[in-house]
Amino acid sequence: MKVENPEMQKMTVNQLILGDNLEVLKNVATESIDLIYLDPPFFSNRNYEVIWGDDGEVRSFQDRWAGGIDHYIAWLKERVDQMHRILKPTGSIFLHCDWHADAYIRVDILDKIFGISNFHGHIIWQRTNAHNDAKKKLAVLTDTIFYYSKGETFTYNPIYVALSSKYTSSFYKYDDGDGKGLYRLDNAANPSRVWKAGLYEYKGYSPPKNGWRYSLETMKSLDEQNLLFFPESKTGRISR
Repeated sequence: MKVENPEMQKMTVNQLILGDNLEVLKNVATESIDLIYLDPPFFSNRNYEVIWGDDGEVRSFQDRWAGGIDHYIAWLKERVDQMHRILKPTGSIFLHCDWHADAYIRVDILDKIFGISNFHGHIIWQRTNAHNDAKKKLAVLTDTIFYYSKGETFTYNPIYVALSSKYTSSFYKYDDGDGKGLYRLDNAANPSRVWKAGLYEYKGYSPPKNGWRYSLETMKSLDEQNLLFFPESKTGRISR
């Protein structure tokens, strides 16, 4: 692609650009962006007014599309095409939308541009002050944020939250001294009262009323990995 404005390639951190995002995107260098969060106008057929600039100038922003959903999808696809181009091979995109067009956006735009295999889930975003007071239909309480990567090898940094000391001291009480730290025991009994399976005896331990939650093959595999806890009494329950 021929870059019309080379200065656009000198983007700095925390830079805010005011303008038509399509024209801006066309001037961003190929494979130069790590992450994109996109919150486009929704296909909601509503009018909005937005204040632009410090002078308080008000201009009308219309979330209306004369050509219907086909026109809206074509408008958005042109921009997402450019976003795919500027993303690095390890980059990802999050696209925020609502029920008016989320199905069309996923199937007609994101699946086709990024590929079905590069879809990694969606976030259900609860709206601020959402209220369930609809009379003749289901209430709309949430938006959707789709998550896609550009390729199979992408950057993903999971966020972990440390457990409180009160929680860990209450539930994680066991330590084998193997350097793996504290762990807790989990019930190996089948929780279902309807579906009964795993009604077999294992190493002299009778199955619970509803059976074990694991097949015999899985139970043996867990045992080989030293992931089962056997109580001293054979009348006790095996735990994981």
